[in-house]
Amino acid sequence: MHALSTLPRLPEAVSTPLGLDVYRGLIARTKTLPPWIFYDERGSELFEAITELPEYYLTRTERDLFAAHAGDILAAAGASVSILELGAGTAAKTGLLLAAAALRQHGVFYYPIDISASALRHARRRIVEQFPQVTVEPIVANYVRSLDALPASGLRRLVLYIGSSVGNFDPPAAAALLSRLRKRLEPGDLLLLGADHVKDRTVLVRAYNDQAGVTAEFNRNMLVRINAELGANFRPRLFRHRALWNDRESRIEMHLESLVAQKVTIPELDLEVSFRRGESIHTENSYKFTPDSVCALLTGCGFAPRRDWTDDRRWYGVYLAEAV
Repeated sequence: MHALSTLPRLPEAVSTPLGLDVYRGLIARTKTLPPWIFYDERGSELFEAITELPEYYLTRTERDLFAAHAGDILAAAGASVSILELGAGTAAKTGLLLAAAALRQHGVFYYPIDISASALRHARRRIVEQFPQVTVEPIVANYVRSLDALPASGLRRLVLYIGSSVGNFDPPAAAALLSRLRKRLEPGDLLLLGADHVKDRTVLVRAYNDQAGVTAEFNRNMLVRINAELGANFRPRLFRHRALWNDRESRIEMHLESLVAQKVTIPELDLEVSFRRGESIHTENSYKFTPDSVCALLTGCGFAPRRDWTDDRRWYGVYLAEAV
């Protein structure tokens, strides 16, 4: 087994997307893991629990916006559309938009795209039961790696990218993702983007440090997954969940901080990783936006902002933009 300091190149054992990202992230000078690794079956369940926590205002605020404005959003989208959703998860909020679409058109095609097959099964089962006029075609795919799975139904497409998922990417990566999406769309197709706004630091930090410890378990579950799928011997309880506000970068950062000096072996990657006490793995960013920064991002990626909706406190916004 190679020690961290002696790795000259990728070993043959690194053959899967998970293995590759774990390997690259843990040999870096500043250790990182990409947030898509959160979402195995258990991670998806934990994230759904997070969205119901009192401290986590994002999902609740966005859901309230859809409840109040779904009809307006679909009216602004115009003629009949097929609806695609990137990172759909269990599509808990999407039913509000699907219901509004079903009132406006004879039938609705809905394509939820997510890396978690279990979450998509749950979404399809619930939506088919609630909305028999909606045809659900789940697509298991990592949209971050490829948008080749983006379907075309013959109708104008309304792509949902909600939950402020765009905030998980640093600004260049977010722009690159939206630009790739634009290239897969036709002029006149639409994007509905959800974006969390900058607000009081106390509110932001509390949202990612819930009192019940669900977010901490969600964060550490990444290590549980690596143990299960790559044969690692992480001891998750020897890593502390930390979430902090980085004012300069306008983002919440999530970390797993090693409580002791320790070594972790990952046999599937032929890798041994050393951690100093206090050293962390950077697992997620959640960038926060202003309305102006959202519109600038959309415009720079080939979209023309058309309408936006926000709550009374202006904590959160959803932005409808057209591919031009």
